Amino acid sequence: MDQEEQDKALPIANVGRIMKQNLPPSAKISKEGKQLMQECVTEFISFVTAEASDKCHKENRKTVNGDDICWALSSLGFDNYAEAIAMYLHKYRQAEREKIIHNNKKYEGSAAKSLNQTQLILAPPPPPPPSLSRVTHHKVQNPPTTDQS
Repeated sequence: MDQEEQDKALPIANVGRIMKQNLPPSAKISKEGKQLMQECVTEFISFVTAEASDKCHKENRKTVNGDDICWALSSLGFDNYAEAIAMYLHKYRQAEREKIIHNNKKYEGSAAKSLNQTQLILAPPPPPPPSLSRVTHHKVQNPPTTDQS
């Protein structure tokens, strides 16, 4: 794999870490094994993404989403992967919705506490009492005087 291809690939340390998760603790992975797996996963990602991208292009869309990836996996014959990814995608979206709801509730609680302060800040000033002078357009207007004679 040349340097340009290497720059587009997943980092080999990450590939090795993922591989080790499925091996006994005493197992070792050769550099060649990690590099081969790195090339395979990079090719697999490119293959699936290209299929999803073609679908989006035909539908005049520019963004590939999770559903497109699931469709591409199934379309390419990786039905088992498509099912697993679809379940993951569902759980991910559910967790994101719950996070938004939780953040909104947190915001609403703090907003309710500061509502009175906000009303005070945003409320227009009360009108001056009628017996005081008022300034209007840089002129002083005196209140009408009552004749006490």
